[in-house]
Amino acid sequence: MTTTAEETHSKPAREVAGEAARRRTFAVISHPDAGKSTLTEALALHAAAITSAGAVHGKGDRRGVTSDWMDMEQARGISITSAALRIDYGDCVLNLLDTPGHADFSEDTYRVLSAVDCAIMLLDSAKGLEPQTLKLFDVCRARNMPVITFVNKWDRPGREPLELLDEIEQRIGLRPTPLNWPVGIAGDFRGLIDRADGSYTKLTRTPGGATRALEERLTPEQAAEAEGQTWVQATEEMELLGEIGAHVDEESFMAGQSSPVLFGAALPNFGISQLLETLVNLAPAPPDPVDARGERRPIDAPLSGQVFKMQANMNKAHRDRMAFLRIATGRFERGMVLTHASTGKPFATKYTQAVFGSERSTVETAYPGDVIALVNAAALSVGDTLYAGPKVEFAPIPSFAPEHFAVARAKDSGRYKQFQRGIAQLDAEGVVQVLTSDVRGEQAPVLAAVGPLQFDVVSHRMAEEFNAPVELAHLEYSLARRTDAASAPTAHALSGAEVLKRRADGELLVLIHNKYRLRVIERDNPGLVLEPLLAGGTENDA
Repeated sequence: MTTTAEETHSKPAREVAGEAARRRTFAVISHPDAGKSTLTEALALHAAAITSAGAVHGKGDRRGVTSDWMDMEQARGISITSAALRIDYGDCVLNLLDTPGHADFSEDTYRVLSAVDCAIMLLDSAKGLEPQTLKLFDVCRARNMPVITFVNKWDRPGREPLELLDEIEQRIGLRPTPLNWPVGIAGDFRGLIDRADGSYTKLTRTPGGATRALEERLTPEQAAEAEGQTWVQATEEMELLGEIGAHVDEESFMAGQSSPVLFGAALPNFGISQLLETLVNLAPAPPDPVDARGERRPIDAPLSGQVFKMQANMNKAHRDRMAFLRIATGRFERGMVLTHASTGKPFATKYTQAVFGSERSTVETAYPGDVIALVNAAALSVGDTLYAGPKVEFAPIPSFAPEHFAVARAKDSGRYKQFQRGIAQLDAEGVVQVLTSDVRGEQAPVLAAVGPLQFDVVSHRMAEEFNAPVELAHLEYSLARRTDAASAPTAHALSGAEVLKRRADGELLVLIHNKYRLRVIERDNPGLVLEPLLAGGTENDA
């Protein structure tokens, strides 16, 4: 039997479509200290991607989290950079993009959310919806991204489960639809009821929570005998859920109108397997992406992808620069020569890796939804498109509106070249936005950040990685507006304002002392162009 050219051509397309259907690419969004990094480790542990899980603050024999690689992250117990982890679970490939939990690094989280198809909203059982969670949920809502809710830390004292569900619905308008229900109040966690079949999973804590929790499946009758009145209370609450129609609806979930809710505790690894199953069964596979012209590109089209993150010096032994690329269409093979959309120049992919924390492995092939790290990517920046075949370009990734500003100067004038190289590198990575003007000169760039902790990262990395310590002089501006060349001279002459150019894209930004000064400027200069920045953060009252 002969094979036609059309059939031969369709085999790679079918392979790409099949592999894409197996992918689930997601991120975890949360407020600081809700347990995001610990949840990341627990998910990896349950899928056997690692052998033992770490808490953010390692104590005794328990190590720190694998996903935190920077010295500053490990010292402070926070996530600053983002990591990507591939988890093979059953017949699915789960691509988990770990994101910064600290509020000062919202911009990096926003970029990561541009590269995922689903989000896990992680809530602290005692605190519920917190400011950073709300801010990141707004980003998910703007992208119509489906959200799965995981109520964490149920092994610690917290609030009533029905109260938490009511808060989700009242504050963000997302209809909660629990998939399981806790037996025992927060702090006295006995186990979980599966709402689909009524079965009970009794959980037993393992020492330190470093290995998978012991789970025992019981029938409702066995559970009633084992748990007594606690079981009765849990089943009564579940009956109430049925009466108000809190049932999982895939259509409203995909539309971003409802959210499946699971309860658990990441530290002792309670309820993690249920979360993995939910990701496999409910989270969407990569869709046909939309290009910069608003046209859908078939998932099995020739290879294309977008850089959503830059990171330098992840390996101290090699001063490297990595571009994290989300595969949008087609099949990637290591060694391919791709085209850089913004310059038209070729880009070789000889050195391609998967990176999670300090661990690396070579990537030979990748499919839509996968994330790969391109090594020595000095020519690439955040938002860039790479492609094979006919030209395609994806829309740029917007920046957050900065709220904190500082002038950077080299402490040692003899290390000016290293200073310039380091500032340019941190700008390309998106650690900060670099602003310049003829008045201040290149030797004194203004660094713009969403949060002040970003300046600590700049100081640390400039000294440690580039051997060019800096002095930072903080400015009394608290917000920025985009302007044009015609308005710039007038705006620059105003009291309490200054115009600078953003080095990354050439945009002219007006820095203004505070929102009250902005109102006066807008009132007195009605023709002045002062546009809010896309994806802006909350402006403070300074």
